[in-house]
Amino acid sequence: MAGSWPARGDSGPAGDGERGALTLMLAIMFVALLALAGLVVDGSAKLNDAEQANAVAQEAARAGAGMVDRGNAYATGAFTVDSSQAVAAAQAYLVSAGYAGSVTPVGNDSILVSVTLTQPTKILSIIGIDSMTVTGTATASLVTGVTGPGI
Repeated sequence: MAGSWPARGDSGPAGDGERGALTLMLAIMFVALLALAGLVVDGSAKLNDAEQANAVAQEAARAGAGMVDRGNAYATGAFTVDSSQAVAAAQAYLVSAGYAGSVTPVGNDSILVSVTLTQPTKILSIIGIDSMTVTGTATASLVTGVTGPGI
């Protein structure tokens, strides 16, 4: 019978080259969408972790920068950071907050704190990215007296 459809299971000579093409395309699209979802979910978690690391570093730096060298202040009237107390105070803050980081005095009146967080990924672990690491840094300086515009 002319113009009739081929028998079931027989796609004919012209259709054999495209057999399964839709399945392959759907598999590729699924992997691409899964990777995109991973970037959205785990990428936003990384941004939140970076914000948290910066906030903790800022607080620890403030805690350390407030440690005035009293001996120098009484002797000379100049306010400087007591480096050993500043490092100890910043590290104590990090420990109490449950974070690990490094603390470095900068000059006579500042302290630099760096906090590194490593968190496991939720979706990207499927494609081999098991964790993401972020680092937050902050520097705090000892400021004495009233400062600001016009003062």
